[in-house]
Amino acid sequence: RHGGHPPPRAPPAPQKPLAPRVAVQSLLGSLFKGGDKTFAPPVVMGDESIMSQKANGSTEKPVQEKLRWSCDRGTAERICCYNRHFAERAGYWERTSFLEEESKTQGEITFYDSVSGKPLFYAPRGRSFEAFVRESQSHGWPSFRDDEVDWKYVRVLPDGECVSVDGTHLGHNLPDGSGNRYCINLVSVAGRPT
Repeated sequence: RHGGHPPPRAPPAPQKPLAPRVAVQSLLGSLFKGGDKTFAPPVVMGDESIMSQKANGSTEKPVQEKLRWSCDRGTAERICCYNRHFAERAGYWERTSFLEEESKTQGEITFYDSVSGKPLFYAPRGRSFEAFVRESQSHGWPSFRDDEVDWKYVRVLPDGECVSVDGTHLGHNLPDGSGNRYCINLVSVAGRPT
């Protein structure tokens, strides 16, 4: 001992950054403590059976042939039907035609399931288009709030994963200081109404 103090410790070894999948899983695991989270109403909880194996991954059918906003169908198929953990790249939605097309829209935009064509989200609701875009840009993905969700067709699983009742992976509920925030892949909600 040196003067009553313990000897100095060596600095910690630098750590490699987590791979994106591991980082997301680590974040979700810390948020949801083992996947036993229950969200208060208006959230409609779902269970793992929604995402069970079906004819096309977690869905009965593949994604629609022609998606809105020039979204890539191959990316949509991988994320919507054959995925539980990955997301489109942060900011992908800004590189589609979404902002150009929808900035001219008056009122709410309906976001449809890219597989089934069912309405899943309506935005902006209770805020301006500019506020919706600002929040989405700050998080990297379209971000919806409770009153923008169509609970007839959207479910949240205990680990926070957001899915459609037809098994389409949508994204995750990542609550913040303003409440539930549904961070959703644009390719998952770029369908056309059926």
